[in-house]
Formats: sequence, structure tokens, C-alpha cells
Amino acid sequence: MELLLADKVRKNSLIVWLKWFSIVGAVVAMASPVLIQEYTNSKRDGRDIVLIIDSSESMKQARFDAKDMKKNKFTVVQEVASDFVASRESDRIGLVTFADIAFVASPLTFETKFLQQIIGMQRMGVAGKRTAINDSLVQTYNMLSHSKAKSKIAILLTDGIDNMSKVPLSEVKSLVEKSPVTLYTIGIGTSRDYDGKYLQELAKAGEGEAFGASDAQTLSEIYQQIDELEASKIEAKVYTKVTYLYIYPLFISILSLLLFIYFRNMRG
Repeated sequence: MELLLADKVRKNSLIVWLKWFSIVGAVVAMASPVLIQEYTNSKRDGRDIVLIIDSSESMKQARFDAKDMKKNKFTVVQEVASDFVASRESDRIGLVTFADIAFVASPLTFETKFLQQIIGMQRMGVAGKRTAINDSLVQTYNMLSHSKAKSKIAILLTDGIDNMSKVPLSEVKSLVEKSPVTLYTIGIGTSRDYDGKYLQELAKAGEGEAFGASDAQTLSEIYQQIDELEASKIEAKVYTKVTYLYIYPLFISILSLLLFIYFRNMRG
């Protein structure tokens, strides 16, 4: 008799619990709980940049770096250019070196460490002793003409006056003006070392700016300034994922209701 009563009590308790599970589950399901997750997708529009570096004999001049007077201009330029390349994250960079002739030392590449090695391997005198600025621009713009980047930049650095180019200034200016490439020019040394007016004309044609650097610190600041002027645009999109959780309490409610009906019928 006691066993029968105990079994009846257990069945009654189970039925009560099932009834409440069914009710609570239905209420929670109607409240429609959701799980919200947010994802951010950042899209960075990279740039194609070509560094144009003078390797003529005049770059041997020392006393350009106040921290080390023994360093010549070319060594300082290599260091500054290498630091500039190291800070690039999503840009492709190429290198054109010139003296008597201009040549592509490195095509456009994302491999910054490789390009730093190429910059460090450059030597004065390999391309001659004189200065062919116009020819270097032709090489640069030819390289960038195949680029599909939205932003194309050329940074010309020299400490001399063009005295070796086969291409005249008028043709180079026309090339620069018609191209979507932004041109920045940097003259290093004293104002007597380079033709400031000539560099300004080129920068104006390329819708860029002309700079002058009398020492290593100023040169480094100029590269930073150019980087700020041509900062990559970052487009951030936030995506929201909504997961509806009502199905779980609804399942529990229906299952509890079916079990409740089943056990009630067995008892009845």
C-alpha cells in the first residue's frame, strides 16, 4: 500500500513539473529571446607607391646627419627610405634608382622586407655619376601605368640638377599632368645643390608638393608628412548576426506538454 502511494506521489509530482515546464517554456518562447553578435570588417584601400632615389656621385657628400657626420647623403636616404617602407601595411612599393641612367631596382611589391634589402643593396656609381631625373620619371610612370590601384604615388628624391636625361622637361611635364599619379618631389642638401623651381614645377604638374631637406631629421619628417597626406582610407562595416532562440524553449514546452498529456492519460 505504501509503495502504491509513493508511486502515485511521484507521478503527481512529475505531472506538476511537466505542466510548469510546458507553461514556462511557452512564455519564454513567446518572449522570443535572441542572441546578437556583431562583426567588423575593415577594408583598407592600399596604394601603389614608387620611390625614386638619386644615386649620382653628388650623393657622396657627408655631414648630412647631425648624429653621425661621417654618413653621406645616400646612406641617410637608404635608412630613411627603408624605415618608410617598413611602416607600410597594405601598400605596394617599387623602387627606381637613377644617375646617368634610370632603372627599375624593384617592381611594385608587398614584400617590404625584400624591398628593404634591395634598398640596402643599392650603390652609388653603379648607374653613373650624373643626374637623369626626367628619365627616372618616365620609368616610374611607365611602371605605374599598369597599376590598377585607386591611389598611385611617386616620391622623387634628388640632390642635383638634371644634366643627363634624354627626355626633355616639356615631355615629362606633359606625361605627369596627364597621369593620375600624385608626384611629390624632395630636394636634399642646400638650396644651391638642386633646382628648387624645377622640382616645384614637377610637383605642381603631378598635383603634389615640393619639399626641401637640409638634414636627415627633416628628410625623415618629410616622408612622414607625405604619408599623412596620402593616408590609406579605411572603410569599416559592422555586420550584425541575429540568432533567434525561441525554438529551444518552444521545443521544451511542446515536449513537456506531450509528456504531461501522456502521464495524465495513464493515471486517468
